Amino acid sequence: MNEFSYIFLFFLVTSLLLKLWLNRRQMTHIIHHRDAVPEDFKGKIDLAAHQKAADYTVAKTKMATLSTLIGSAVLIMLTLGGFINILLSFMQSTIDSDIWSGIALIMSVFILSHFIELPVDIYQTFKIEQQFGFNRTTVGQFIKDQFLQIALMLIIGTPLLYALLYVMGQMGEYWWLYAWLLTVSFTFFMTWLVPTVIAPLFNKFTPLDNDELKTRIQQLFERCGFNSKGIYVMDGSKRSGHGNAYFTGIGNNKRIVFYDTLIESLNTDEIEAVLAHELGHFKCKHVTKHMLVSTVTTLLGFALLGWLKEQNWFFDGLGMMQINNAISLLLFILVLPIFTTFLQPISSRFQRKFEFEADAFASTMAKPEHLIQALVKLYRENASTLTPDPLYSSFHHSHPPASVRIDHLRSLAGPTP
Repeated sequence: MNEFSYIFLFFLVTSLLLKLWLNRRQMTHIIHHRDAVPEDFKGKIDLAAHQKAADYTVAKTKMATLSTLIGSAVLIMLTLGGFINILLSFMQSTIDSDIWSGIALIMSVFILSHFIELPVDIYQTFKIEQQFGFNRTTVGQFIKDQFLQIALMLIIGTPLLYALLYVMGQMGEYWWLYAWLLTVSFTFFMTWLVPTVIAPLFNKFTPLDNDELKTRIQQLFERCGFNSKGIYVMDGSKRSGHGNAYFTGIGNNKRIVFYDTLIESLNTDEIEAVLAHELGHFKCKHVTKHMLVSTVTTLLGFALLGWLKEQNWFFDGLGMMQINNAISLLLFILVLPIFTTFLQPISSRFQRKFEFEADAFASTMAKPEHLIQALVKLYRENASTLTPDPLYSSFHHSHPPASVRIDHLRSLAGPTP
C-alpha cells in the first residue's frame, strides 16, 4: 500500500457513509410523513395510496443500502483484495494475446459483478415489486432477460474493448484522443441503433392504433415542428405495472414510446400533456446538451486516464501486481465513481432545470392542468413518494419533488378564476 491506497480508502469509506446516511435520512423523512397526505395532494391521492408509496420507497431504499454495501465490498475484493491479479494471471496463462486476455479479464469482472448483484435483483423483483403489486415478470422471463443482457454485453462490448485496447497500445502518446473519438462515435451509433434493434429484443413495440389519440399527437407534432419515425406502444406490462413514456433515438430514428400501462391509465388530454413535456426536451435541445456534456466529460476522462496510465503509484495503490492497458481501463471504470459521488447534486440540479423547462414548454402546447392530472395519476399508480428527503433528493433524483413540480405547473397555469 502507498499514499494513494489511503486516499482511495478514504474516498471509498466517505462516499459509502454518505450514501448510507442519505438513505437513512430518506427513510426517516418518509416514515415521519407517512400518516398525512401533503396538502397539495389531498383529495387527489388518498391516505392508503400515500402510505403504500411510503412503504414501497422505504423497502426499495433498504435494498439500495444493501446493494451499496455489496458494491463497496466487491470493489475492495477486486482491488486491494487481489482478485483482479488472480483473474489476470489465469487469463494470461490460458490466452496468448494481450488484447484478448485483457478483454477476457474485463468481461469476467463485469459478469462476476452482475451475478453478485443478482440476488438483490431477484429479491427486488419477486419480493418487493410483487408485494406492492407491480411485478408481472415470470421466472422464465427474468432468466431470459439475464441471458440476453449478458449476451449483448459480450456481443457489443467485445468489439468496443478490442478497439479501445488496440488504440491504447498502438496510437502513441495521444492514444486517449483517438479512444475518445472512438467512444463518442460508438455512443452516437448506439443511440441511433437502440430504438430499432436493441430495445425490440426485450419488448414488443407496436404502432399506436388509437385514431383519436394519433390525430391529437400528429397535431401536436405539427405545432412543435417535430418529425418522428413513429409513435409506439411498448408492452411494459409484461414485466411491471409501472407506467412511463420516453423520447428515444437521434436523427431519422427518433421515436416516441408510451408504456401500455400509461395508455390504459391516462385519458387523451393527459397523454397529450405528457407527450408535450417529452417534446419539450427536444425543443429545448436537452438531448443535444446532454450529448455535448457527455462528450466533453468523456474527453476529460480519457485525458485523465492517459495520465494515470503512466503513474505507477496508481496501480501500486490499488494492489496491482502488473501494469497493462486492460488493467488501466478496468481500474478507471471501477474506481472513478467513488471520486465523483460528491458531484451528483450538480448533475441533478441541471437535470431538474431541464424538467422545469420541459414543463414550461408543455404548458404552451397543452393545458398545465392536464399535465398536473397526469402526474398525480402517475405518482399514485407508480407509488412514487410525495415526501422525499430534500437532501437525498438533491443527490439522487433527476426530477423535482412532486410538490415542487406541481407548484411550478400551477404557476404556469396562472391564477384560478
